[in-house]
Amino acid sequence: MRPLTAHIDLDALRHNYRQARRYAPDARAMAVLKANAYGHGSLACAHALADRASAMAVACLEEGQALRNSGIQCPIVLLEGFFELGELDTVITDGYWSVLHTRWQVEALLDRLERWPQHRVTVLVKCDSGMHRLGFAPEEVGEICRLLRSHPGVEQTLLMTHFATADTPDSPLLTSQLDTITTLQRQLDLPGCFANSPATLSVPASRHDWVRPGVMLYGVNPLEPDHALHGEIDQALKPVMTLESRIIAVRELAAGEPIGYGARHVTRHPTRVGVVACGYGDGYDRHAREGTPILVDGQRAAIAGRVSMDMLTVDITGIPDADIGSRVTLWGRDVSGAVLNVSEVAQWCDTIAYTLLTGILPRVPRQYHQVGAPDALSDDPLPDAGATGTPS
Repeated sequence: MRPLTAHIDLDALRHNYRQARRYAPDARAMAVLKANAYGHGSLACAHALADRASAMAVACLEEGQALRNSGIQCPIVLLEGFFELGELDTVITDGYWSVLHTRWQVEALLDRLERWPQHRVTVLVKCDSGMHRLGFAPEEVGEICRLLRSHPGVEQTLLMTHFATADTPDSPLLTSQLDTITTLQRQLDLPGCFANSPATLSVPASRHDWVRPGVMLYGVNPLEPDHALHGEIDQALKPVMTLESRIIAVRELAAGEPIGYGARHVTRHPTRVGVVACGYGDGYDRHAREGTPILVDGQRAAIAGRVSMDMLTVDITGIPDADIGSRVTLWGRDVSGAVLNVSEVAQWCDTIAYTLLTGILPRVPRQYHQVGAPDALSDDPLPDAGATGTPS
């Protein structure tokens, strides 16, 4: 069978969740599993975290129902709320926590709760503190929260926002957003759910009652390279997905020979070229530039020529032992221990790690690995990790 496989390390996933807990020891951690757990497989990832996550978050009800139907019992948060009135009965009766970001959602929910007096819901009121995507204006939030808190069908109201620049050091917008939302929280005396992955790791003032680790769960460092904590976070997180294939053919080319579509690459000297079973039909980015790094049997090599639908070509001249059957790591941790960070590959493709991970298509099989048995870690606060939140 075709050798391309996405290997998913569930032990690394649990390790990264624990890092979120260590950086925010007094907060509960809501594991974000939207977009098929960022391409890793939401059901497997949800069950790997089921013994420890206080809640899980998805983009929409369809994603939530897949988790519920597989046996996930913890609260499931709908990060964009509901989209149509027809979803409300399920949201209410199955105990989903819904984000509310528009007035029609608030009005529709309160109206539908009259039909279900035996049920009570938890809601998250989203404040647009400065990102200007979803949410109520700060001056509207107080009225909305008072309306919800006064309704007998609303059991719990949380205050929520999303930071636009938490990954950037010394961001004035982050300071402004944080000031806005913390002022509102003090006025309304509500639990706060503010910190995404970069804020969880680097902004202690944002952590409050709940944090929302997303891409960090999958081993991606969410901080910009010039951030003071970037190196520390690289050491703290473990890659969860390793995209691995094999060389299926080797060509010996003289100098001056073209490789691949458009003849973009022309050899400058006698060159050994390995043909790898992976292409944009699998989700590997076609925009990968000349020189995009790849590991061949744990050694760094580089793409030569354009990525095709089912194949790509790599210059293996400097790896004389490489041959048909040699192991190729497109990103992740090679069995030799060498690591090729998906964020580094993303830079060569002029994109971000999120798009590479979520872009891996269904024809690529996911193979799940788990060495350690799930432990009894609850979501009770952990001991203080230190004044800066650095893991011990």
